[in-house]
Amino acid sequence: MENPLLGAWRGLVEESPGSVALVESLEGRVHSRSAIASGASRVSEIYREEVPHPLRRRVALAIPNGSTWLHVFIGLIEAGAVPVPIDPSEPEDARRSASAAAGASFYWRDGHFVPIPGSWARRSLPNECLVKVSSGSTGEAKGLPATFAQMVADGGQICRTMGIGPGDANLATIPFGYSYGLGNLVIPLLTQGTKVICASSALPHALASDIAAHKPTVIPTVPPVLKALAQSDIPPGSTASVRLVISAGSPLDPVVARAFLEKFGIRVHGFYGTSETGGIAFDRTGDATIGGQSVGKPLDGVRVRVSSRGKLTVWSPAVLGSGRFSPADLVSLNAAGELVLAGRSDRVVKVAGHRVDLAQIERALRSLDGVADAFVHANGGAEATIGAAVQCTLKPAEIRRHLRAKLASWKLPVRIVVLGQFPVTARGKTNFHALRQALSAPRTATSISTLSAERQMSARR
Repeated sequence: MENPLLGAWRGLVEESPGSVALVESLEGRVHSRSAIASGASRVSEIYREEVPHPLRRRVALAIPNGSTWLHVFIGLIEAGAVPVPIDPSEPEDARRSASAAAGASFYWRDGHFVPIPGSWARRSLPNECLVKVSSGSTGEAKGLPATFAQMVADGGQICRTMGIGPGDANLATIPFGYSYGLGNLVIPLLTQGTKVICASSALPHALASDIAAHKPTVIPTVPPVLKALAQSDIPPGSTASVRLVISAGSPLDPVVARAFLEKFGIRVHGFYGTSETGGIAFDRTGDATIGGQSVGKPLDGVRVRVSSRGKLTVWSPAVLGSGRFSPADLVSLNAAGELVLAGRSDRVVKVAGHRVDLAQIERALRSLDGVADAFVHANGGAEATIGAAVQCTLKPAEIRRHLRAKLASWKLPVRIVVLGQFPVTARGKTNFHALRQALSAPRTATSISTLSAERQMSARR
């Protein structure tokens, strides 16, 4: 029986082979559905010639967004292999580590499938579609097998909830291989024919040029890109074709959301999910993102439960494994039934003989006027020392004074580092490793650099 992803894609190619599937803005190339299908068939033939072993192999692909990514991804599935998308911007050692964690035994390089030294052929499930590679907040790569049914369900839930249809065009500023890119870009293309336009750059004027030339209607992106656009001098009318802007990966500063609305007349819709669950919640109106109070209500088809301690449990056909998963994020439900993020669970340390929940300190910091975000970290061993990185314009002394009214003395951070903007990874997520380094650095160090949107896009490409 043909899997649902290949079945949907082949149906689209047969129905309208000449329809545009992908646009590569930087190269100026337009690829039809039949052209993508032909490229995938060539990759499938190469795989069968070079990887004759009967076991289904997991194959790593570290490829930037574009036609080659789709050729290899679809071609591997057609050949019965399991794609393992790897971040191409990571250093070679990190790519090897991620490939090993995901159980890949081959990788794609320069048009061929090359064995990974020291790897072993891990048996895959018959219905395994791909292996996501996630590091969460730990920084250690792990492989997350996903079935065809789960990936199709995730894309379907996202498209139904967000109102994304076959006639839309997605502007890709996020990598195809991340969970966000798979659910919002790749799966909609392969299951319902939603065209993808690969952005030429994250620079505002380049994005404006891409929008003017190719008329995307939907932009799934990350906060640094939105901030760059909101602060740019490009004319407000440059986004005329866009009807939906989505922000995910890390919390969006309400100041940025309001500035984007004021400049372009478009509300930014927050989106929340994890690699294990796919999409979880979506701000359908854009009001929650403007106010910064929530990440919206659960997607259509997603069911959630929040315990009295703020532990979230998610059920949906898109959840990997058993269909049920509890992320490490602590949440609450507001009166409107929207999810409000409140830090991370399992972060209790001992300070001066007292047990201290670091997430409680983060919540107290975020509740202060003028604080956009906060990260609390404990240094040391048996007796921890608490430090806090705070995104705001307040001075450390002001923050400490306000906290004294909310927290016991032993819960007050010993060190507070104030940042104008939290650093982010190429995925658009908060760079917790950089924040930990800032809190551990000598006290003469007063700031850390933040990756610009252009540096992130260059890394992705």
